[in-house]
Amino acid sequence: MKDPRRAAALRRLLGPAEPEVTCEVCFEELDFYVDLEIAGADADGSVPGMAAHLRGCPACSEEHASLTALVTELTRSYLPE
Repeated sequence: MKDPRRAAALRRLLGPAEPEVTCEVCFEELDFYVDLEIAGADADGSVPGMAAHLRGCPACSEEHASLTALVTELTRSYLPE
């Protein structure tokens, strides 16, 4: 059986098979990307390389998860039911 932690570490070391953005671009575009995701728009098409970067960068992936949770909660709090 294959160890999933080892496989994940190997994917991070090898990097994505497709183009990806840098951490700097990720930081600059993350708000826009999350807004598109939450709206159900084509976030990956609008910010090419972001999904690949988020799969391979633990720090940016954590930031993405935190921002997504925050925006989702704020959206629920301010939208009428």
